[in-house]
Amino acid sequence: MAKLNPYLNFDGTCEEAFNFYKSVFGGEFTYLSRMGEFNVEGMDISDEDRSRVMHVSLPVGENILMGSDVPGHMKSQFKPGNNNYISLTPDSREEADRLFNELSVGGEVEMPMEEMFWGDYFGNFRDKYGIWWMINYPLR
Repeated sequence: MAKLNPYLNFDGTCEEAFNFYKSVFGGEFTYLSRMGEFNVEGMDISDEDRSRVMHVSLPVGENILMGSDVPGHMKSQFKPGNNNYISLTPDSREEADRLFNELSVGGEVEMPMEEMFWGDYFGNFRDKYGIWWMINYPLR
């Protein structure tokens, strides 16, 4: 069965927020990357976005609290309160496709399932009830 984890988006304050969460929950980040660390063909990263957090993971008990900053071109869509996703990590690529296809019915696909530059099979969408989901299957 898929593992559920909360995924939070921020408008430039992700690192500050996650340092606060780390001070409350303890532990260490298992992953922290910035948008400027990736050189992806066709992906133009502005100077302002280069220092923004691309992804951060903080273990909290048996779960992982994850987050990122939104890139500048998505700032107009960002509003505190609509910055939460439920991230699913399925056991197989087939389960990833099934969950994506079934949960997204009647909703709005933001990014279809595809192999991503960070090495995972990923897609995300808003379901018909307005809930944002991420499906992320590690390929390695």
